[in-house]
Formats: sequence, structure tokens, C-alpha cells
Amino acid sequence: MKHYFYELASAIDRLKQNDEVILSNFEGEESDFVRINHATIRQAGHVSQHELRLRLIRGPKQMSTSLVLMGLMSQDIEQCLAALDGMRQALPFIPDDPYLAFASEIRSSEHEPANELPPHQQLVGEILGSAHGTDLVGIYAGGSIYRGFANTLGQRNWFATDTFNFDFSLYLHQDKAVKSGLAGFSWKPHEWQRVFGKAKEELALLKHPAKTLQPGKYRVYLAPQALEEIVDIMGWGGFGIKAHHTKQSPLLKMHEEGLTLNPAVSLSEDIAEGLSPSFDDLGYLRPGRTPLIQQGKHAQHLVCARSAKEFGIKTNGANSRESPESLSMAPGSLPTAAALRELGTGILINNLWYLNYSDRNSCRMTGMTRFASFWVEAGKIMAPINVMRFDESIYRIFGPQLIALTKEAQFIPSASTYERRSTVSRRLPGALIDQFQFTL
Repeated sequence: MKHYFYELASAIDRLKQNDEVILSNFEGEESDFVRINHATIRQAGHVSQHELRLRLIRGPKQMSTSLVLMGLMSQDIEQCLAALDGMRQALPFIPDDPYLAFASEIRSSEHEPANELPPHQQLVGEILGSAHGTDLVGIYAGGSIYRGFANTLGQRNWFATDTFNFDFSLYLHQDKAVKSGLAGFSWKPHEWQRVFGKAKEELALLKHPAKTLQPGKYRVYLAPQALEEIVDIMGWGGFGIKAHHTKQSPLLKMHEEGLTLNPAVSLSEDIAEGLSPSFDDLGYLRPGRTPLIQQGKHAQHLVCARSAKEFGIKTNGANSRESPESLSMAPGSLPTAAALRELGTGILINNLWYLNYSDRNSCRMTGMTRFASFWVEAGKIMAPINVMRFDESIYRIFGPQLIALTKEAQFIPSASTYERRSTVSRRLPGALIDQFQFTL
């Protein structure tokens, strides 16, 4: 696909007129999808889709449109010509854009590692071979993802990656299930056996009578998947420069009043270790790593090109929402295998859901436990717990109430396939927290 995109970009160069600048963004995938229910394949298919977004810029004006590529060069060039002609007719009637920005320095790049995935039939076959006798429910999505950028100044950027993501649950009855997943750049059977074996152990524990806990403060261990929900909410404006300047950031007290977190907390946008391309849709390159919180203190913001123009600062290639795409939390020193022992008596939380802010200005959020969460005594799981609602502030759970982070961090790619497979990912440890507040 790289050569096809480059050839199309060269054709678009020839369609340019006078003082125009044309930006081209390519998004594509060759993906296999398999839906599983009762440990049986219920639906399987392959998706091949390629989309091109054209942005026409002339002076202070811009317009953009998207095309579904046919894969036939002559037809795709005709589509591009028709789209550009349509934008040229409309562009004089478009108001000037005061924050129009795009990369004018030519910085080309390519990232295209070798594909290490086995055929999906082999991979899914191994999954089903382990799942006999269980109610395994899940979606497998895997294959190639492509992203490309080109402009009529001569810049070319290409990103390709081959990954898989198996998002699954082991279902027991009613609302009782164990949710888990496995994802990566290569298939490791021993890792699948470890993840699936742990899920089966927790499924057996779910058969015990559920325990109803009273509202109050409890010592908890948040597994990486539960922690993911919390840091995702922080990304709703918490790290962007525009949210900071417009006073909408949930971390405003950290930026303006000097509030700090536990020194063990460091968060960064880690593009080099994630699934996202190292360039944005305007042609700016992204640093391999951008520290956002370092040893509990605010470090940097995510800055998109429009915000950079508006506030007179330098962009670091953030997306237009200024939300992290490859968020990474530095691990701690607690071995994951010792997490329950260190928890002692309290709650193991594997998943959270329905999170939202209860007090945005204080970075206080509420949500509910989900799936397999357990009551633990003396480091041993005793019983599943019925659903509870929490209400907590980041300044507490990542501040004085944080006891430890695990020294192993889990790579968690997004399982979203809305419109296309996502390139968002997280790399997170587990977190041991004291005095975690449950309200219902």
C-alpha cells in the first residue's frame, strides 16, 4: 500500500494549481475479524478499506474532504481531481482561518516493521482449543494497519503495523463474567495460556456466593485494565494546552495551584512504544516521548498545531483533541505476583465502567466496579463482590493514598473498531491504593 499511496500523492502533486498547498492523509487496513460465542465461531470476515482525506489550502483558507479509494489508480486520481475542483469552487466563500497551520519543513519518515503474526486461522484455532467447555465470548481483530501523510511540498510519511487484539469474557450467569484480553505484535502461545488460565481461575471463584459491602473506604488493588479507565478520563482535557488556557482542564489545580501527586507517578505520551504513527495529520513529527507528569509534578502539555498557533508556542504533534494516544505510566517496585499479599484485606478490582467526572474542577470522578471484582482477606480471594460505585479524586488515589505500583506494566491496545481499528494504546501497571471511597 505504501507504493500505491506514494504514486497517488505524486499524481496529486501534478493536480496542484498556482499557490495551493494540498495535504493528503491516508488511513487503511487489512483486518480479519472473528466473533466467538459459547467458544464457537459465530461470524468471521475480512475488511479491506482505504480512505484518503484531502485538505486544500490557499492563503488563510482551507477545506477538506474524504474519499474511499477504489484501488485503481486512474479512478482514484479522477476522484481526487473532482474533489479538488469542488473545493476550489467553494473555497472563496469560506472565512479565513486565523489558526491555520501545517508543516512547511519537509521531514519525511517511514515505519514498516516485519509482520510477525501467524495466519489468523492458526491463532483462533489455538484460542478455541483452550476454550473447550467454557462460555468464551469475544472478538478477535488482527492484521495490518496503515497510515500515511503527503503534501505538495514534497513530504512523505508512512506508518504500518501488524497487530492483533482478542478482547474476551468468560461468562458464568446473569452479570457474572470475567473480562480479559490479549494483544500484541506477535502471538505467544504461553502468554495466551497464562492469561486464559488466570481468567478460568477467577471464573471458578465467581461461583462462590457474592458478598455485599457497605459504602466506605477500602484498601483496593486496581488491575491495569481498571486503571486504564481512570487515566482515560484524565485524558479528557487533562493534558491538553487548550483546556489549560480555557480553564477546562480537570488538572487545573495541578497546573495553577501547584498540587502534586505521589512522586511514584509519572505519565508520558510514549509514541515510540505504542501503535500510533510518529506524525500528525498536518505533517508535524511527534517526539518519541513527551513527559506529561514527572515524579508527581506537571511536566508538559499536549499541543496540537492549531493551539500552537493560537497561543504562540511550539506543537508536539498532538491530535486535535489534545488527548494522549500512547499513554504510558512508569511502573513501580511491587511484583504483580505479590499484589494480593500486599493488599491484605480489601478489594481486588479487575474492571471499572461508567466513569465520569463528579467534580471536574477537583479531578474527582465516579464509576462502578465491573465483572470479576473480589473481596480479599489476608491476601486470599474469599468471594466476588456485588457491584459498587466509587467517588474519588485523582489527587487522593495518585497522591497520599497510593501505596505502590507494580513493576510489571501491561500493554493495552484499544479494542475499538468503530469506523476502523484504533491505534490508541496504554501501557500501565497495577496500583495498590488505601482508603478508596465507595459511595453505594
